[in-house]
Amino acid sequence: MARIQTTVVGSYPVPDWLRVVPTERGLKDAVMVVYKTQELAGIDVVSDGDLSRFDVNHPETNGMIEYFIRPMAGVSSVVGRSVTEEFSRHHPMGFRRKPAGVVTGKLGEGSLNLLADCQRAAAVAGGAFKFTVTSPYMLARTLLDHHYGSFDKLTLALGEILAAQMPGLPAECVQVDEANIPGNPDDAPLAAAAMNLVLDQIDGERAVHFCFGNYGGQTIQKGNWQKLVSFLNSLHTDHLVLELAHRPASDLNALKEIDKKIALGVGVVDIKVNHIETPDEIASRIEAVEKKVGEGRVRWVHPDCGFWMLKRSIADRKMEALVLGRDKYLGL
Repeated sequence: MARIQTTVVGSYPVPDWLRVVPTERGLKDAVMVVYKTQELAGIDVVSDGDLSRFDVNHPETNGMIEYFIRPMAGVSSVVGRSVTEEFSRHHPMGFRRKPAGVVTGKLGEGSLNLLADCQRAAAVAGGAFKFTVTSPYMLARTLLDHHYGSFDKLTLALGEILAAQMPGLPAECVQVDEANIPGNPDDAPLAAAAMNLVLDQIDGERAVHFCFGNYGGQTIQKGNWQKLVSFLNSLHTDHLVLELAHRPASDLNALKEIDKKIALGVGVVDIKVNHIETPDEIASRIEAVEKKVGEGRVRWVHPDCGFWMLKRSIADRKMEALVLGRDKYLGL
């Protein structure tokens, strides 16, 4: 096994037939195609493309919020004008005009069943794969609270619900996704507490993915990694999955301060552009990180974020370049 493993962040462009006929059979077929495509590209730890959360009614976020929120008890999906206006006043978010739901009572599991979707992915994986879950902090930012009266209480309640879903997931790696905290570093202690509730219940490899947002190919969070070093070091994770290819070179300096017990996963493929990286570009990006942090600190290389906003032809070629660039850097 290579000392630096290749993986993906999670999402993959939704195959056309699944968009047209989103059936259970079609979903299984699509997951098999996504796995095989990654396998042929040489990806070491693959993903089901996050296809289980695909929602034709939410193309702007691919259902990564609604998939978790809508099944929960205590959440109303009735979002009219008054709710939208209240959300805009109290929880301004540049990429959301209305909340994913309204918290009307104590949150509960409801019909949320991550085990079932993870088992379906495992049944056709054919090898090591990762399963992803959206961070409780990010989910809380999308809700309008009419029950808890405290953003902290809401966030921790979401953490407890997601934590209860983690035991027994049959994935080699479970990854918590967070794209909001980089722009809100003052909330780091709360976000860490809620995320650690989830991470502590994961049986296998624990990963946390952070990026500065990807909305229509645009960065939506301001900030830098330096402001988040203490936060990153407080997470109960085995490795980080960080956006770096689309970031300024100065962001690499912060990596030197990451606790050595946490392995580094570095983004070396820019998913916000259609340019297909060359193996030389990938290799040079890995080299730039290891020059900063020392050989052996980088254990994973991957795209900056998910592929789902790109065309499949672009995503597939970027994955091939990722593997070729890793191999070139390691001399494989």
